[in-house]
Amino acid sequence: MVVDTYQKNNYKKYVNTIPSRERILFFLKSYKDLISQKKIENKFSINNQDDKKAFRRRLRAMERDKQIIHTYDHYYAVLENINMVTGKVIGHRDGYGFLRSEMLKEDLFLSIDQMKLCIHGDIILARIIKPEKKKRNSAKVLKILKPNNVLIVGRYYVEKKIQFVIPDDNRFNFKIFVVSSISKKNLSIGSIVVVKLNKNFLNRKNKVQGKIVEILGDKEMKTTLVTDIAIRTYAIPYLWPEKVKDQLYQIHNKIDKKELKSRIDLRHLPFFTIDEEDARDFDDAIFCKKKNDEEGGWNLWVAISDVSYYIKPGTAIDQEALKRGNSVYFPSLVVPMLPEKISTDLCSLNPNVERLCLICEMILSNQGKLITYKYYEAVICSQGRFTYDEIFKIWNNDIKLCLKYNKSLKQIKNLFLLQKTLKKNDVSKKGVYFENVETKFTLDSNFKIKNIYQHVRNDAHKFIESCMILANICSAKFIQKHQYPILFRNHDCPTKDSVINFRRILNKLGLSLTGGEVPKPNHYSDLLKKIKNRSDCEMIQTILLRSMKQAVYSPDNRGHFGLSLSSYVHFTSPIRRYPDILLHRAIKNALFKSHKNKKNKSFNVYYKNNIKKIGVHCSMSERRADEATRDVMDWLKCDFMQKKIGDIFTGVVSHITSFGFFVRLNKYFIDGLVRIEQLSDDYYYFDPVSLKFIGKITRSTFCLGDVLKVKVISVNLHQKKIELSLCT
Repeated sequence: MVVDTYQKNNYKKYVNTIPSRERILFFLKSYKDLISQKKIENKFSINNQDDKKAFRRRLRAMERDKQIIHTYDHYYAVLENINMVTGKVIGHRDGYGFLRSEMLKEDLFLSIDQMKLCIHGDIILARIIKPEKKKRNSAKVLKILKPNNVLIVGRYYVEKKIQFVIPDDNRFNFKIFVVSSISKKNLSIGSIVVVKLNKNFLNRKNKVQGKIVEILGDKEMKTTLVTDIAIRTYAIPYLWPEKVKDQLYQIHNKIDKKELKSRIDLRHLPFFTIDEEDARDFDDAIFCKKKNDEEGGWNLWVAISDVSYYIKPGTAIDQEALKRGNSVYFPSLVVPMLPEKISTDLCSLNPNVERLCLICEMILSNQGKLITYKYYEAVICSQGRFTYDEIFKIWNNDIKLCLKYNKSLKQIKNLFLLQKTLKKNDVSKKGVYFENVETKFTLDSNFKIKNIYQHVRNDAHKFIESCMILANICSAKFIQKHQYPILFRNHDCPTKDSVINFRRILNKLGLSLTGGEVPKPNHYSDLLKKIKNRSDCEMIQTILLRSMKQAVYSPDNRGHFGLSLSSYVHFTSPIRRYPDILLHRAIKNALFKSHKNKKNKSFNVYYKNNIKKIGVHCSMSERRADEATRDVMDWLKCDFMQKKIGDIFTGVVSHITSFGFFVRLNKYFIDGLVRIEQLSDDYYYFDPVSLKFIGKITRSTFCLGDVLKVKVISVNLHQKKIELSLCT
């Protein structure tokens, strides 16, 4: 009999003697797989109920201390014995799914049976299963680490007196049986509702049950309803808590006179805001003037709304702003990061009102190079609100606008002269520079697409962009000098695999990317210059963007590949981005510490372990906003194209998959799918290496960049898909 030398140490804790932690670990390490609780009990001859209870308590304590893991079905293992990974579940409408993990290059396959143990959006711990044959690796669900607690939007139905909801997002491949509802007055078959799953739902081997917590509308889909669905589907916080409303009442509309006296007074300088025509908040203003000394050059002031004056760390508004991460801009409404009293009033740099700002004052050379910079708190009074188009037209001597803004012409001319100077040393063109042509929509009174057109960014756009990038560069230099933990805006260089794949596509289009194994930003810019006059330019730019990594927020500075900068931060949009607020607090903290005569104000500088979590959250909220707004725009495009069924268009093949290829319509810049089964003149097979469809008999091909005539044959509003057929 083996003597357990550790039992004596545990005897006082449990009346019944059970194996020690060390002996349990020793046994589990020798067992190179998951093992059931029953087998462990048999191994240690644990038979009576009291011993079993005590043993289970010990196992739970070991799990709590992360010595072992415990799965759904009472199986145990030590971490190092099994090939494990954590990741997010991505559901598929056909019932199976995938596990996406930052630890792996490729997603793991989750079978239909495994998807019965989790749902789309869950963060899980899984075991990697490597197949015998050359198939993709799969995953076995071990444990749900963070369940997807989002509310699910779907349609309400009744069948044989049984109430259920079918989720609108088909990645939730199950029915939700309704156990209760907040109201039955507005509830009819086909109503769009919001359901909260029961907390005791562990896996879908049982029926999924939930409670209807909100009724969004009837069967008729409108832009406002689609927006409501997107807000709830992506769990975007949109209601202001009572604590936020209470705090807003305490914020005074007038600026405290003491605060005004403590700041540098720039109210005499003619600052302007320059934004898009449909801009809803104004958090930056600029002013510049030519230097009069021998060296020449320029003084440039970038004034950014001092949001951090109103939003103190740890307050209700601050906590809610962090939760939201950023503002979300839908066609029919804005879900702001900050309450409107702050975002569109107190902190919006509206014309002819005094506003508190944080200033980045720069000195630039005659060639537009940054020489020096400094930061300080100030008060300004914007003297005008201009749009990019207005400034650009005035620069080009538009008579009507020149007469309208006669009093401001001197300053606008200064902006023009500085713009010409910055063009010589354009900071944005040193990176991967896109001559962006944006697709814009004109909406009618019902927020539906009335017209689609391409909006070309003019010199005014590029000028303001350069000014803001310069301010962000200065901010990165300043904060690194003072060594405060802050969120950098990191954009990592593309992976080798993505570069190889991108080059493969370029090859098929008769193009190349220079720069060897690790191309630099200027190599990408050279490519973009070559393609700017091609008809498939927009399509190539889209593929290039897909080959790049997403920019993220992190306290670890890794540089910004896209801008070709060693460090970069976000300083210029504190009304709509939470990382900017954190940066403002850190800058102000450094300013107050450097001024010994000033009374040090209370600013919370986040330590690195906290700020890392904030960076992950803000990166997530940014992606969440992009996905939600894209969903609404995709619906709007489909709604617009419903009226075009039967119409014929010319388009370019923009994307190829195994089930067909997408064609971007030249007239509306909208993508539609030509399914492989629509190609009836031959049997076509997909060649994944050359990224083309090849006819078996005719050897005809369809590949990226092909110009085709297509007909719109169907539009599925629910799935947000447009289907096309080829015109012969």
